[in-house]
Amino acid sequence: MVVNRTVHAGDIVLDAGAGTGSTGILAAQKTGSSGSVTFFDLSHEMLAAAKKKIAKEHPDAPTSFETGDMCQLPFPDNHFDVALSTYSLCPLYDPAKAALEMYRVVKPGGRVGIAHSTDPTSPAIKWLADRVEDIAWKIPSISMGCRSVDVAPALEQAGGKIVLHTMIGIPLWPFKILIVEKPGG
Repeated sequence: MVVNRTVHAGDIVLDAGAGTGSTGILAAQKTGSSGSVTFFDLSHEMLAAAKKKIAKEHPDAPTSFETGDMCQLPFPDNHFDVALSTYSLCPLYDPAKAALEMYRVVKPGGRVGIAHSTDPTSPAIKWLADRVEDIAWKIPSISMGCRSVDVAPALEQAGGKIVLHTMIGIPLWPFKILIVEKPGG
C-alpha cells in the first residue's frame, strides 16, 4: 500500500531501514529503468540479503546500497522524490528524528511513506496486546524491538501535509500507514 501510493515511474527513491529489501524491490518495479532505489540500512548483513534478492528479481534495476543510521541520513537536503520506511522506525532510539531526516531528504513535492507498529484502539484489546508483548519482549527474536510510535505530529510540525493516515492489520497488532507530502513541488 505504501509503495503503491507514493512511488511513480522515474522516481528516485530511498528505502530507509531497507532490511532484506522487500519494500525497495517493490519500489524498483514501480520506478522502472528511468528511476532508482537506494537501499539504506544499519546492517551490512541485511543489505547483503537485499542485494541478492534484487540481483535475482530485478538485475537491471538502478540501485545503490548504503549503511548508516536512519537518524543521521548521509544524503543532501531535497535529494529524493520518495522516502520509504516500512517497519523500521519502531525499533529506533528516536523514531521522530528518523522520520524528520526522511522528510529532510525528500524534494519539495515529494512523498514520505511510512508503515509501523501502533497500539490497538480498543482499551481491552490493548490490555491483551500489552500482556502478550510483556512475554514477547523477553524473546528478542520475536519482538524485534518494535514498539508503538507516532511520528505524524513531528512531520506535521515540520510542514508536511498528511495525505493518508490509517491503520491496517489485525486488531491485536495493528500497523499505521502514514503518507506525507512535502509542500512546494
